[in-house]
Amino acid sequence: MNKLQFLGGGMVLFALSLCLARIHPFGNPRSAPQESRDALLHNASIPDEARRTLLAKCADCHSNATHWTIESRIAPASWLIERDVAEGRRHLNLSQWQELSPDQREVLVQQIAQRARSGSMPPLQYRLRHWQADLKPSDREALARLAKYNSDGGPTAPGDAARGRALFQRRCTGCHSLNANREGPHLRGVYGRRAGSVPDFQYSASIKKSEVVWTDSTLNEWLTDTDAMVPGNGMGFSVPKAQDRADLIAFLRSIP
Repeated sequence: MNKLQFLGGGMVLFALSLCLARIHPFGNPRSAPQESRDALLHNASIPDEARRTLLAKCADCHSNATHWTIESRIAPASWLIERDVAEGRRHLNLSQWQELSPDQREVLVQQIAQRARSGSMPPLQYRLRHWQADLKPSDREALARLAKYNSDGGPTAPGDAARGRALFQRRCTGCHSLNANREGPHLRGVYGRRAGSVPDFQYSASIKKSEVVWTDSTLNEWLTDTDAMVPGNGMGFSVPKAQDRADLIAFLRSIP
């Protein structure tokens, strides 16, 4: 094959890639109105350091302010990038933050903090393309602190099991079930149980060694800040509001 044929073949492949990029097998996230990144989280009750980190490191996949790079316009790279953006927006779209209820925002805040602690975000395929988006330790700490940004004082009323059940359904069922192990162990009978004692669940070493028994005080401490209570526990989730903690504990106490 001479140089002219090689060049011609390359041009054909490039043109074909541009045409194939007009196909969107995972949906078309480009169809959403493009938004200015400066407008994101403008009135959100989020610390400035965490907001800056979210905008700089997360907004490409988690908002309508995506910066579409050159490779995002050439198939098959375009398909992979669009898949990441569509999936990212499905889990968290910062452009829709103001439309969420306070409960929904609080759940997302806890998930952001947990992902930051675990190091699971940004995903590897994104970091390989955008090395500058990798979270530095200071970035992870800023996002992890979101778990406590709206903490309040002591409970204003005794725990209510009915409110706790509703809160459990909204906040906890992504990782926990009453009767089956999921990402976390089953929680039926957790009140009065020793931490790390469900026989068929794989706990972290720190939980197994903790010798914690789940009571009103230990559950409250755990739900306030799991990392402070048992460092390296692997949960990375908290319930900032004291009344919510009291209600959840009342619900867990009520389950035989």
